[in-house]
Order: sequence, then C-alpha cells, then structure tokens
Amino acid sequence: MKKTVLVSNDDGYQAKGINALVDMLEPLGLDIIVCAPESARSGQSRAFSVSNYLTIKKRLQRDGLAVYSCSGTPVDCIKIALSEICTRKPDLVVSGINHGDNGSVNTHYSGTMGACMEGCMKHIPSIAFSLCDHDPDADFSLMTPYVRKITQAVLDNGLPDLVCLNVNCPATNPNSRMPDPNGRAFSEYKGIKVARMAKSAWYNEVVKCQHPRNFPYYWLTGSYSNDEPQAEDTDNWAVNNGYVAITPTKVDVTAYEAYGFIKDILHI
Repeated sequence: MKKTVLVSNDDGYQAKGINALVDMLEPLGLDIIVCAPESARSGQSRAFSVSNYLTIKKRLQRDGLAVYSCSGTPVDCIKIALSEICTRKPDLVVSGINHGDNGSVNTHYSGTMGACMEGCMKHIPSIAFSLCDHDPDADFSLMTPYVRKITQAVLDNGLPDLVCLNVNCPATNPNSRMPDPNGRAFSEYKGIKVARMAKSAWYNEVVKCQHPRNFPYYWLTGSYSNDEPQAEDTDNWAVNNGYVAITPTKVDVTAYEAYGFIKDILHI
C-alpha cells in the first residue's frame, strides 16, 4: 500500500510553492492529498476557527492526487482533512513550500508551521518547508533533492513523538522581486545543517497612518534583528551561509530549566 502524505500551506492552494512541493513529492510514489487555504493565510500561526463555519471545495482530482481548498486557517485545513477527507491516518504531514523564511522567532508566527505543528500534535510525523524568498514566482528548483531526501528519511524512520521538522532554505534568485530582507541568494546549496533557533526579534512593528476621513489606522510591518549573527549553530546563520537549515521543533514548550528559579522566587 502506498504511504499517504497530507500537504498544506499558508499561502493558499494555488500558490507556486505548494504546487512545486507536490511536484517534488510525486516521484516518491505516494498517495498525496492536498488541503490548503482558499487564499493566503500567512501569519496565522496555530489559529483555528471557532466563530466562523468552514467550507471545503474539491479543486482537482487526478491519479494519485486530490486537491481541496478550505475557507479557514492552515490549522483548520489539517483538522478538516483528517476528519472529512483522509480515509485513514496519513503517514506524514508536509507543509509548504512557504514563500518566505520561517526560521527563528518567525516559527511562532508562521501559518506554515501551524499546519506542521497540528499534524505533530496528532502524533503524525510532520515537516514544514520554507524558502527565504517572498516572490510569488520564486524559484524552488534547488530545493528538490533536499525535499525528497528529508521526506524520504522521515517516511523511512519516523520522528520522535511530538517533534516536527522546520526546514528553511536559502533564496536562489538574486534578482527576485521580493527577496527576504535578511537573507542572501545562492546558486547552489552547500548542504544541510541541523540548527537551533536564532535569538532574534521584530522591532518598530506598528506604523500609524491617517485616513482621509480623519481617523488613524495602522499597518503591522517592522524590521527583523538577528541578535546573534555570528552564532554558527543557528538557523539564521545556516541559511545566510548557503545551507539548508533543519530545526527539530517540539510541541512541549515547558521551560524545565526554569523550575528551580521559579521555586526559589516563590520560596516553595
């Protein structure tokens, strides 16, 4: 029996990234099911719909491939696919390929990672793939052997329970219309590095504007700061130096190392 892979993203079912991902996965001989948002849902993190109803539409069916769109968030896509579309539990959830970097603190905001984490929380091995290029027509071709290698390795060996993979790849087109402002473009990748999340933050995120009808409105934007650019064990360093970065990511976010500190300040 073919292994089943559930594919989603946060850029929408028509995005070039998710279609490139399906093309990369098809030669692996998988039963591929796609359930992705109807339109872009970037920055949705792990949000899911509690006040709105959801709809799903069958967009495409051909040998070995079924494509559905969902009106909700990336997490909604995984939930509804597992409940209403998949006839059995998938062997793998793959999210992406995202148009833009999802390393470091962006992991917490990312809808791509939201879908990946949802699969992980359902005890399904899960992977998120991202390219450091926001261009809707980004070039994903250099990722192909890496996507296949990583996917096949996880299919063959699984992952520790409640651990998923956040995979970020450097941009490949120096003339991209929308390059990642924190990354560089490479004509080839140097290999793979298993890396931790870099310490970083977003600053100056709120821009206040004045509407012509005389009320204020706001845009969320901001500038990204890598607080340890020379740390060679981080995801940011890896992609900025031409490596594919893999960050094993846990569902359990408990700060076990802080137990002693908390007990001390509370005198317990």
